[in-house]
Amino acid sequence: MTDLATRGIGNTSLQVTELGLGCAAMAGNHTPNSDDNIVAAIDEALQNQVRYLDTAPFYGYGRSEHFVGNALRHRDDHVLSTKAGRLLAPGLPTDSFAAEWPGSFPFHQVYDYSYDGVMRSHEDSLQRMGLDRIDILLLHDIGVMQHGEQANRAYLADAMSGGYKALDELRSNGDIKAIGLGVNEREVCLEALNHGHWDAFLLAGRYTLLEQDPLDDLLPACAAAGTSIILGGPFNSGILAGGDTWNYARAPAQVMEKVRKIREICESHAVPLPAAALQFPLGSSQVSSVIPGPRTRRDMQQILQWFSMDIPASLWSDLQEAGLIRADAPLPG
Repeated sequence: MTDLATRGIGNTSLQVTELGLGCAAMAGNHTPNSDDNIVAAIDEALQNQVRYLDTAPFYGYGRSEHFVGNALRHRDDHVLSTKAGRLLAPGLPTDSFAAEWPGSFPFHQVYDYSYDGVMRSHEDSLQRMGLDRIDILLLHDIGVMQHGEQANRAYLADAMSGGYKALDELRSNGDIKAIGLGVNEREVCLEALNHGHWDAFLLAGRYTLLEQDPLDDLLPACAAAGTSIILGGPFNSGILAGGDTWNYARAPAQVMEKVRKIREICESHAVPLPAAALQFPLGSSQVSSVIPGPRTRRDMQQILQWFSMDIPASLWSDLQEAGLIRADAPLPG
């Protein structure tokens, strides 16, 4: 594959490849995955010029960071993001997340968005990965959907005060180059813009071929603030890549029907639906990178093939004319 194009992160000097590597699914999210598959998926991405990787302590309770660190330890040609807001403590989880990460490392999460918690998380991640730098540090999984109204109120207050202070200090000292959030909810991104200067929001699944509500508020606000969007979950947790899940649960009938109509138009142009899903978000200049999450080498090879496909402009215009993507959505090319 030829070198991937790059885009900037906010107003920083960082340049990330338009196709990045999300390292959650490979760590065993909901489905067991072997160590060999993790190593092979990362290797395939790096061999094909993918130079932006995103991980988190939560993914496999240290498993994802461990293998990402192994892959990057002797390289200096990448941009790496990880997350803060959860510390890892010894002992397997006993809460509702216990079954979410089969094959995880023997740790459990402790939420901590405070100044001290974020500082410790940064140091723990460096040690866990065996690396001397992290480029982008993101506060992880703040939001009402994640925590509920009452708990989120307290976590958000910690994150926007002590947590932000820690991130800003690490950025000012040159320990990291960019700061942001890694979340599933656009509302918390809009709230965060009132509390400081953020370089990037890693937003999972909210600006996709299936849904474009951020055009109303978040994308314009980020453009005004100089904040980039990193688009996680471009397949909306599976529904745009042949699965039946949306927002990490079985998709409702109306979503399934909309996806069916989108697929029919894609097929009429001989374009696989996942290829269109991968490329659509990059129509917005606010989106710096799209980061799908392969589990295996074969998954990564398929993603690379979809990403490199030529998609005719008529596909996008047909989707707009059918009312399946918004008329004001910026289009690739």
